[in-house]
Amino acid sequence: MAQPGSAQRLWAENSDLARAALGHPFVAGLAEGTLPRATFARFIAQDAYFLESFARAYALALARCPDTAAVLAFADLIGGVRDELRLHGAYASAWDIDMAQVEPAPATRAYTEFLLATAGTAGTDVICAAMVPCMRLYAHLGQSLADRGAGPYVSWIQTYAAPGFETLALNLESLLDAHVTDMTAVRAAYRRAMTLEVSFFDAALDAEA
Repeated sequence: MAQPGSAQRLWAENSDLARAALGHPFVAGLAEGTLPRATFARFIAQDAYFLESFARAYALALARCPDTAAVLAFADLIGGVRDELRLHGAYASAWDIDMAQVEPAPATRAYTEFLLATAGTAGTDVICAAMVPCMRLYAHLGQSLADRGAGPYVSWIQTYAAPGFETLALNLESLLDAHVTDMTAVRAAYRRAMTLEVSFFDAALDAEA
């Protein structure tokens, strides 16, 4: 049965991890423009690898959709990932990143394997719960940093602060609200994804060290 407001409740329940992400040294370095160039380049390469898996997870979710409305919604969301990948491609060209040589870091592999396994086996509600945190967290980071971003990473911040990205996040949250049946499994998937998001930032700095 649909449970309107589930996405909003899940975000509130995971506010500790949202705060950890916003206050993370990696995110602070992005906002202040002090993040080393090589660290950002590695992050972009790992994020592009992740986004390809995110697009595949959307495709698997689309194939398992229970209704036409969800099929069309997931098709639109895949288009959003396409635009993000184009942005990463532009970064790769400008910063001399060889995307073809990217090997996934353990944190990247853990996240992508979780997403693809969920998308290939779970119901639409749990799939959405596994995917919403990426969208909602990045929208939150972009909007929170929009007024204080400086330096070479402003365009990254602006991408996730843009109204169009917020719309994509809301659309995925609406899908979650419309299809919730197993709230216990939904909560577990959402929490797992939020934890993996923070680990992704940890890994970016671990690689630097």
